[in-house]
Amino acid sequence: MGGSFMKIRITPLAAALGLAAGMLASSAAFADTIKFAVAGPFTGALTQYGEMVKQGVDTAVEQINAKGGVLGKQIEVVVMDDACEPKQGPVVANRVVNEGIGYVVGHVCSGATIAATDIYNDEGVIMISPSATAPAVTEGKNYETIFRTIGRDDQQGPAAAKVIIEQIKPKKVAVLHDKQSYGQGIATAVKNDLEKANIDVVLFEGINAGDSDYSAVITKLKGSGAEFVYYGGYHPEMGLLLRQGAEQNLGITFMGPEGAGNPDINAIAGDAVEGMLVTLPADFTKDEANEALVKAFKDKGRDPGGAFQMTAYSAVQALVAGLEGAGKDDPIAVAEYLHANSVDTPIGTISWNEQGDLKEFKFDVFTWHKDGSKSVFAQ
Repeated sequence: MGGSFMKIRITPLAAALGLAAGMLASSAAFADTIKFAVAGPFTGALTQYGEMVKQGVDTAVEQINAKGGVLGKQIEVVVMDDACEPKQGPVVANRVVNEGIGYVVGHVCSGATIAATDIYNDEGVIMISPSATAPAVTEGKNYETIFRTIGRDDQQGPAAAKVIIEQIKPKKVAVLHDKQSYGQGIATAVKNDLEKANIDVVLFEGINAGDSDYSAVITKLKGSGAEFVYYGGYHPEMGLLLRQGAEQNLGITFMGPEGAGNPDINAIAGDAVEGMLVTLPADFTKDEANEALVKAFKDKGRDPGGAFQMTAYSAVQALVAGLEGAGKDDPIAVAEYLHANSVDTPIGTISWNEQGDLKEFKFDVFTWHKDGSKSVFAQ
């Protein structure tokens, strides 16, 4: 893969000592498996998203390996932690390249994903993100080996805005975001659609992710006359906004993207989480065709109903379908196969456009409840 591997010079003495033979044996052992990296947050505030993805990957890999693997080899999962930090995206990508791994499920967060994609594409590594929704991951990049098994924010944002415009029908809306690629991008998409529908966006403002006190922005919300709040960002900040809003008797419904749809938000927001609206991938656990798969997740003590388990499972299926379709362990050949073919997965029959985005993907709006459950939104 390019010039990223360390070149080792074998001296005549080393050869005489048998080191070259040892290296060949090591290479043979390496060839016994095909490695799939799982890249995402396994430390930091957003670890649960990484765990969602890993649960999907592990379930898929266990089932595939039990049936003999792919191309006669077992799949080996290698976990790579980027903590959802953009600066760690290239660090992980270079590790993947230097370890000779050709296939990645991840990254999970858009910022880290965007930071890693150039390296993967330049080095001929396939990356399929089951969760990074920012359009900037792929838009205008002409990548060959970058894919997703989730829709983009310019699909998710309009799905949220449609419900706000057609069902909730507020006259004044506040739109907040966390100033990051993912949060600000989807908040802007929602804002634009609301303004096109002549809904008054009375506040459009960024907050600092990681802060513990949002009382100032709550005060602004109270003074703005907003009847509804859309927040673009992740669950730690959304949870605090909900809790601190309730403490100040704000009395306004909040909506967020799939990054807010994390069970840990209940511990942060408490009862104030009741009634939060969130856009998430459609609930694929309700599809009768996935009944056996749902049981397989539950038999392992895993939750099949989170935001990214099924999309991660589908990413593994896509890689395996590509390997089998190409007939060889060659990431470029696998990428060519995926660009030209569709794949049957638990999230439906999926196919990609030229830049690696899904041609179709459905986001639904759910109401979140204080017991951690969710229900499809109906007004």
